[in-house]
Amino acid sequence: MNSVILCGGSGTRLWPLSRKNYPKQFLNLYSDKSLLQETFLRMRRVMPAENIYFITGENHFFNVLNQIKEVYPKIEEKNIIIEPESKNTLPAIAYAVRYLLHHKYVRVSDPILFAPSDHYIADNDSFSKLVKKMAIETKSSISTIGITPMKPEIGYGYIKKGKKNGAFFQVSAFKEKPERYTAVQYISSGDFVWNSGMYMLSAETFVRELKEHEPDTYKIFDKGLDFLTKNFSKLFAVAFDRGISEKSKRIIVFEGNFGWSDVGSFDSMAELAKENNIINERHVHIDSKNIFVHSAGNRLVATIGVDDLIIIENHDSILVYKKGLGEGVKKVLQHLEDNHYPESDHNIIVHRPWGRYEVLVDMPEYKVKKLVVYPGAKLSTQSHEHRSEHWTVVSGTARARRGEEYLVLKKDEGTFIPARTIHSLENPGRTNLEIVEVQTGTYFGEEDIVRYEDIYRRA
Repeated sequence: MNSVILCGGSGTRLWPLSRKNYPKQFLNLYSDKSLLQETFLRMRRVMPAENIYFITGENHFFNVLNQIKEVYPKIEEKNIIIEPESKNTLPAIAYAVRYLLHHKYVRVSDPILFAPSDHYIADNDSFSKLVKKMAIETKSSISTIGITPMKPEIGYGYIKKGKKNGAFFQVSAFKEKPERYTAVQYISSGDFVWNSGMYMLSAETFVRELKEHEPDTYKIFDKGLDFLTKNFSKLFAVAFDRGISEKSKRIIVFEGNFGWSDVGSFDSMAELAKENNIINERHVHIDSKNIFVHSAGNRLVATIGVDDLIIIENHDSILVYKKGLGEGVKKVLQHLEDNHYPESDHNIIVHRPWGRYEVLVDMPEYKVKKLVVYPGAKLSTQSHEHRSEHWTVVSGTARARRGEEYLVLKKDEGTFIPARTIHSLENPGRTNLEIVEVQTGTYFGEEDIVRYEDIYRRA
């Protein structure tokens, strides 16, 4: 058995925590691990790590690589598939299947579980047992997981169960997100489950179904990986549900009840926190009821005499809204994008292939950053026209280049890099290197970087 974790989503419904440059799957929402890391560790319960693959865009390649390295240092780059562009789940799955077949990482009859990277599952044991059962029963069918519904949810799609056959049901129909009255009818009937968006099928089953239901995509897919890569932009951006599963006559559903959520809104985050009795000790509530607070920076938040609120803090932005009105987040984000607010795309904590940096002070004459460089990582060899930099090591050991001079800097040691001086910085150690960088000059934008060498292919 193999799995492909889909990591290409933008996750804009969770702004301001999620940004275009760092979407939902990379966030730590319920533990000290991100949703992506939790998904990977969940898959490891049922298969070896080398059988787990990821598909994402080039802009998130190093986010995926670095996060998985934190929980599994032996991860290989070949297990991360870079799709040419983001075009919804059917093209992504098609590209992943072709990649796995091209490099002979799977046999055509091997079951492959395709799963989103940004879902929450409370009971990993029950999930693992269900996946193992699916691997035995799937054969030439398309298997999906349907979640036992807990309430008439209008934010999820539904699957109508047909005839029962042992451990699974034949799928009678897929239903789009319903109105509340219809959702109540679904729940009372007992014939429906929530659509989790997780699918298991073999490569040969995928090829058969693609040829039958999406012939235009199949014609490009069938000509090999190189042709598919060059012509990927010609594929229709369609979801796997719409393109394949809703049309197939060979689809079955396994019902599961393991505390699942797609974490699609802060309201759902609040519900999960309540269900799991998660107490936020950094929220002081005086005469306040039904308040959900999440602070990415673990800041203390106090509320007085207010009820039914969602409060989200993320370093550079604060979101407050009345519970149940989470759809309004889209309007806020649209306003920010229309008026070119930088907060719509980027956070003051910026992730790079080599690590991350956080802007501590941002003034017209100077900027102060905290840099975290991962073990073995190296910033590009570069220079700046309009600014100088002063580095001070806070923890770890740095190997630095300043012009023709090479330095080793330990804790509390530093160096000054004048403008127009070629320089580089790397971490030769086994723990994170932390540096405080003070920039002075007339311009501090990322455009003032001239790269000469870069191990991450950015030069």
